[in-house]
Parts: sequence; structure tokens; C-alpha cells
Amino acid sequence: MAMNLENRDNRSVGELLRDLAQDVSRLIRDELALARSETNDKIQGMMRSTMSIIAGGFMLLAALIVLLQALVIALANVMPAWAAACLVGLVVAIIGGIMVYTGQKQLSETQLTPERTAHNLRKDINLAKEQVT
Repeated sequence: MAMNLENRDNRSVGELLRDLAQDVSRLIRDELALARSETNDKIQGMMRSTMSIIAGGFMLLAALIVLLQALVIALANVMPAWAAACLVGLVVAIIGGIMVYTGQKQLSETQLTPERTAHNLRKDINLAKEQVT
């Protein structure tokens, strides 16, 4: 190990610059890979939330159709059948509303900033500044 440190100290400026360029290149590649991975994770979360909103929208549409059908039945027959249709429509509307609310809440909590990558880049910049001085 002492030999490695001794050899490192005896390197020429050209060798030091070459090593620095290789280290910086590897660091940039690694940070880009981390950013890509982190961004993909966040996009997948947003896709799930968006699907929940869409599903909730379809449930609300079904609720509207059932409620409208219930109104038609109520006006046409004035029979207890309309109460059952209203109950079904109300349950579907509640489920759809919950799904939309949940999806919106999840989307509002999601940030697309690759936080780990930004943190690592700040650390790398600080480390490089320390090495230069």
C-alpha cells in the first residue's frame, strides 16, 4: 500500500490529468444512470396515480348513468325500484370520488426532481473543490 501511495505521488501532471478525466467521466456516467433510474421510478408512480384518476372518472360516469336511470324510473313508475337505483348510483359515485381524490393526492405529493442524484452531485462538487484547494 505504501508503494501505491509512493507511485501515485510520483505521477506526472499528464498522468494526473488523465486519471482525473477518467474519474470525472466515470462519475458523470454513474450520476446519469442514477438520475435515469430515479426519474423512471417517479414516472411509474405518476402513471399509477393517473390510472387511478382515470378509473375514478369512469366510475363517476357510471354513477351518473345509474343516477339518471334512477331518475327516469322514479318519474316514470313512481315505484320503490327507483330507491334501489339511487342507492347503487350513490355507492358508485362515492367509490369513484374516493378513487379520484386518492389519485390527485398521490400526484400532488410526487416530485420529479431526482433528489438523490442532486444530493450526490452537490457532494461531488464539494469534494472536487476540496481536492483542487
